[in-house]
Amino acid sequence: MLSNPAPQTDEDNAKRRQILDGARRVFLDRGFDAASMMDIAKAAGVSKGTLYVYFKDKDDLFDGMVCSECIMQADGVFDFDHNDHDVEAVLLRHGKAFVKAVGNPKRLSSWRTVIAVAERMPEVGRKLYEAGPARGLSSLAAYLQAQTDAGILAVDDCEIAAAQFIETCHATMLKPMLFNFGPPPTQERIDYVVGIAVRTFLRAYRAN
Repeated sequence: MLSNPAPQTDEDNAKRRQILDGARRVFLDRGFDAASMMDIAKAAGVSKGTLYVYFKDKDDLFDGMVCSECIMQADGVFDFDHNDHDVEAVLLRHGKAFVKAVGNPKRLSSWRTVIAVAERMPEVGRKLYEAGPARGLSSLAAYLQAQTDAGILAVDDCEIAAAQFIETCHATMLKPMLFNFGPPPTQERIDYVVGIAVRTFLRAYRAN
């Protein structure tokens, strides 16, 4: 299931973004099943006929929304400089940025909406996962491998080590946020948890 190619003119690209913004509001507010093309047209401020100029049906429109979310996820949180060997500072900086990014209420709402339909629309779930969690894991693993090659770290399996670090960064925070259980963590809490994650990681993997 692939979205229609974006129109070439600036005006049409702007219209497409306008439609996707409206669709996003409706999908996140009502969920995929309850959302209708008429609801989306009203939220986007366009006619129902205009929707079908850009998207063939609701599935295609939802896919387009997920693609736009994928672009938003590629926001530099896990862009690493392999020549920066101050591993502690790098992990602290990226760990805090990661927790703040995944804790963004709009991003969490998008995840919930996609998870709700992922069983019957697995391609949509795959796209969001590959653009977010999988991309972050791969980028961090590559950085850890570079530091291992430089003799800074001693990591046998960089993918596992990267996953361990990411999981400990959001320990006690992501699941409560995902289930909308209480307020988001304070910056003080994020600093505290990520600090523990970094110290634990370095005790396990810093080269002797």
